[in-house]
Amino acid sequence: MSQPRTREPGELFGPRMTLFADMLSVGLATAVACLPLLTAPAALSTACAVLRGVGEDRPATAGRYAALLRRRLRRADLAAGALTLAVLLLSAADLALARAGLPGGPLFTVAASAITAGACLVGLRTCARPESLTEWATALRAAARDTVHDPGGTGLILLALATAAAGAWALPPLAFLTPGPLALALTAVDVRLAGRRHR
Repeated sequence: MSQPRTREPGELFGPRMTLFADMLSVGLATAVACLPLLTAPAALSTACAVLRGVGEDRPATAGRYAALLRRRLRRADLAAGALTLAVLLLSAADLALARAGLPGGPLFTVAASAITAGACLVGLRTCARPESLTEWATALRAAARDTVHDPGGTGLILLALATAAAGAWALPPLAFLTPGPLALALTAVDVRLAGRRHR
């Protein structure tokens, strides 16, 4: 990302505080856009794209987010949402069956939890990829590769996800703000990795 600009004369807050406020407004817009569930991947991907634009001197506002999301909701975006929802429902069903007392249940619970966590990490990294704006399959392949080859970034995303979940659990109203910080963390990890690639 580019160097943050300095505070202008008469400006009350610096650029980092502006980014923080914009991140929260984009996060709130993302939470609302995720409510139909099928739109969740496109909503998070759009939030990452809007926040990535800050490094290219484009405003990260809820209005820009809404305009970009309106252009995005194509059949492929809804299919990505349906796939995400199917994976989450299947994982929940598997875990419920494992807890029902089936033979080998504890071992299956561990395996299913690990697979679900891996799928969530790849899904989150997919949303952070710029390719997700136009081509989900390309973004998914790149995200799967990044998840394996960038364990540090994957760990940071896991930490960001755990922090967002803990914040939403401790103060449920915060759940509507967590997509903003999560999208910023996803974007920062992807920009960091892209910077290492171009060295």
